[in-house]
Amino acid sequence: MEAYIVAGYRTAVGKAKRGGFRFYRPDDLAIEVIKGLMSSVPQLDPARVDDVIVGNAVPEAEQGLQVGRIIAARALGIATPGMTVNRYCASGLETIAIASAKIRTGMADCIIAGGTESMSLVPASGWKTVPSYSIASDAPDYYLNMGLTAEAVAKDFGISREAQDEFSYNSHRKAIEAISKGYFKEGILPINVEEVYLDEKGKKQTRNFVVDTDEGPRADTSLEALNKLKPVFAAGVL
Repeated sequence: MEAYIVAGYRTAVGKAKRGGFRFYRPDDLAIEVIKGLMSSVPQLDPARVDDVIVGNAVPEAEQGLQVGRIIAARALGIATPGMTVNRYCASGLETIAIASAKIRTGMADCIIAGGTESMSLVPASGWKTVPSYSIASDAPDYYLNMGLTAEAVAKDFGISREAQDEFSYNSHRKAIEAISKGYFKEGILPINVEEVYLDEKGKKQTRNFVVDTDEGPRADTSLEALNKLKPVFAAGVL
């Protein structure tokens, strides 16, 4: 048996803490995406979905409490199973690999797989980080974050600051060009956001807007601007 991807959707990627999704729950985002996904294939009976597999790197707080099962139940109905997978940065990709393997081995016929995460509502290391003393003292590399890992890779393979800045600049330019030409539009589900806030007089107000474009790429960046940024992770890196 072979496995095929028949439809796919994602939300736009917002900026942590100050983007369009800063108050939007990650489980609600996933629910909206799955509902939009199902609408794109109206011939698919929701009862045919054998499983929902959700990747999440920090499954706690707003994205805890077995978030995969909650998303499945809210998006497709209480009879649909769901599970959460944590492989950190590869969590969403891992769910697709698991779904493909289950289908190819005959364990399922139809699976929805992907990931959801909020760096606005849940800190990168979670709300309570408790490293093992023995590991921290004997093998501290086990707890390296991705920033320090990148610094170690750059050092081991001789990747200069200039080369990294150039790669970053070109990446921004490619993303901006892709957005301007609408390359991502077909795959992004627009999300309507209702935000409650206090105005300058302290009165509660509500505003509504749509998030449908990735917020990360910076059209105004330059090699000169990137070169002026101070290192964030490894001490003593120029």
